[in-house]
Amino acid sequence: MNHTDFVPGRVLVTGGASGLGAAVVDAVLKAGGTPVVLDRDIRNVAAAKAFEVDVSDRAAVSEAVQQAAETLGGLDAVVTAAGIDRCGKLEDVAADEWERVIGVNLLGTVSVVRAALPYLKESRGRVVTIASTLGKRALPEASAYCASKFGVVGFSHSLAAETGGEIGVTTMIPGGMKTRFFDDRAEQYKPQDDSRLNDPANVAQAILFVLSQPAGCEIREMLICHEDEGSWP
Repeated sequence: MNHTDFVPGRVLVTGGASGLGAAVVDAVLKAGGTPVVLDRDIRNVAAAKAFEVDVSDRAAVSEAVQQAAETLGGLDAVVTAAGIDRCGKLEDVAADEWERVIGVNLLGTVSVVRAALPYLKESRGRVVTIASTLGKRALPEASAYCASKFGVVGFSHSLAAETGGEIGVTTMIPGGMKTRFFDDRAEQYKPQDDSRLNDPANVAQAILFVLSQPAGCEIREMLICHEDEGSWP
C-alpha cells in the first residue's frame, strides 16, 4: 500500500480537544479518516464527534468508548493522547494529585484500550499509546509523570506481546512539544527555550505513518523529538 493512498478510518483519540490529541484529529481528518474525541472539555471540538469523559473514570470510559464505537460503526484505531503532570518533590506533591497523574496517564490508557479491544480485534485495528521520553529516562521532581509513562511503556510492550496477530500496538515516545501542556506549571518547571520543542503536527504525522503500515507489519515503538531535545537520551 502506498502511504499517500492511506485512509486512517475510524480513529478514537483521547485528549483530542487540545495539544497532540488535537493535532492527531486534524491529521486524521486531512487524511480522509473519521476521528472521534474523548476529553474532559469538548467545548472547542468542532470538527469531530466528541464525548465528554474523564479517562481516569473507568466506568465512564467504558460507556464513552462504546458510544463512540457505535456512533462510527466500529473502530480502526485508538490513540491515547490524554495526559497530565504534577511537578515537584515527592513530599511536596499532594498524594491525591500524584495519584491522579497515574490515574489519567496510565490507568486511563489501560481503561480506554480495555474498552476498545473488542472493536479493534473485529477490525484488526491498531492502538498507539503515547508515552514520553520520560518513560525512558527519569528526572528529579517528576516522579508521578515518570512512573506513569514508564508504566505506559511496560503496559504497551506487554499488550503487544499478548495481542500479536490480533491487533497492532505501538508505543509512541515523543519528546517535548509546543502545546499548552506546560501552561499550569510553576515557572521553574516550564521549558525556558521553546525552540527545542517539537511541533505536535510532526508527531501526529508519525502516528499516521504507524497506522498506515500494511497487514503483517508493525512498528512496535517509535521515539520522535526535536533535533535538540534535552530529555533524550
